[in-house]
Amino acid sequence: MGRKMEFRMERAGLIQVGDQVSLKEDSSSTMAGIIYYYTIRDAVAMSNNTKKRLAKQEGTVCSIEARESYWTVTVEIEE
Repeated sequence: MGRKMEFRMERAGLIQVGDQVSLKEDSSSTMAGIIYYYTIRDAVAMSNNTKKRLAKQEGTVCSIEARESYWTVTVEIEE
């Protein structure tokens, strides 16, 4: 079992549950230290900020939940 991470997707149907996805890592230096954020390639969905860096840049979509104006995509990353 790996780490689960949520991503915000603003357009429906770009990925499906069970899809293998690649992630792009970006970071930003803040007064509180370095934060990381990830994007499902190619610009499908974006994660929240996290202080814990991912060991791998690939994962599997385990759920997609509809919200009022966006979708929450949960990806499991094996670490």
